[in-house]
Amino acid sequence: MRLAAAGLTAITLSACSQFVADAKKVSAPQSRQASSKQVAVVEDRETRPVRSRRGARTKVASATPSDGMASFYKQGSRTASGEKFNARDLTAAHPTLPFGTRVRVTNVNTGRSVTVRINDRGPFVRGRVIDVSHSAAESLGMVGQGVAKVKLDVVE
Repeated sequence: MRLAAAGLTAITLSACSQFVADAKKVSAPQSRQASSKQVAVVEDRETRPVRSRRGARTKVASATPSDGMASFYKQGSRTASGEKFNARDLTAAHPTLPFGTRVRVTNVNTGRSVTVRINDRGPFVRGRVIDVSHSAAESLGMVGQGVAKVKLDVVE
């Protein structure tokens, strides 16, 4: 009887150890898969999720912000930095530059430039690199067209 109980215990223990080993084999690929997803997120620098003014999640290209198309806006209540939007201020929205950064925006077609302060996030239109306030758009001479090809230089 003791011998039978010892045999049954040995069989049970070997089955349990095999079950634990199988469980480790199954869980290992899942953890590797999860860690590869984390690496993929870290290595993916082409787009990044941001929240629009209305709270919707949007992917914005974070390519080198040296040149591209600019647009302007003249209405809004609050900026992403928390301050009240004023269309008469020389401010702008950029997807990645820190708030408070000063950027010289130069209209490539006219050569006119203006220095703006980043206080908002955007633009949320593919192909655009910056949204400037209405006052800055007037300085650049782009109000009539609505968009302009610009060159960006970080001042400070």
